[in-house]
Amino acid sequence: MPPVSAVTLPGLPSVEITLRRSARSRRFSLRVSALDGRVTLSMPARARVSEALLFAQSHQDWLKRALARQVPVQGLQFGAVIPFEGRALTLAPGKGRIRLEGDTLFVPGEAAQLGPRLAAWIKAQARDRLAQASDHYAGLLGRHPKRLTLRDTRSRWGSCTHDGALMYSWRLVMAPPEVLAYVAAHECAHLVEMNHSPAFWAVVEGLYPGWQARRDWLRQHGAALHAIRFEAIHD
Repeated sequence: MPPVSAVTLPGLPSVEITLRRSARSRRFSLRVSALDGRVTLSMPARARVSEALLFAQSHQDWLKRALARQVPVQGLQFGAVIPFEGRALTLAPGKGRIRLEGDTLFVPGEAAQLGPRLAAWIKAQARDRLAQASDHYAGLLGRHPKRLTLRDTRSRWGSCTHDGALMYSWRLVMAPPEVLAYVAAHECAHLVEMNHSPAFWAVVEGLYPGWQARRDWLRQHGAALHAIRFEAIHD
């Protein structure tokens, strides 16, 4: 069901809590998204909003601790540092086309359009690298992906459909190359095993031995990649 409403608590006036009714919920539950810090309170379909607020207030201390652990949102401006292929790049104004020199990424245009212009460049880099990695790992399995799409997904880094279509988050190119390679190997393994059974993980191990360290990297640092905002700056 869609959100009932958004509320705030007296002790946390700057935090918006989205209330969601669910026919399957038998109790109240609070969740703070590890990706964007959004707070959601799920509630039984027939529960009253006043009861939901009391529940949230009783868990206010937990909510404060959970929010304190969130990675702060990072807007983009010239002089900021962003990750790309595991490197820290400083953004600087440039002319012509976007170019990378050493650890400086020169981006042409006005500062207000820095985010969208940079996002377009990152997506193009991601497509090249993910297409190459997918072709490599699928080829090792004797399979051919049907198509490859890029999205700015929040809940997963990649997916594979039953008909062999691969989807990836373009933010993967900001991670170290070996992390991108692991995700590509993971999704290509689904071309053989559409599950997460021991047989599936055996395929992953055959394609990318030592994949566990790459998965751990995403769990530890993935939220920081999602915290970067590429929207245009408006006066």
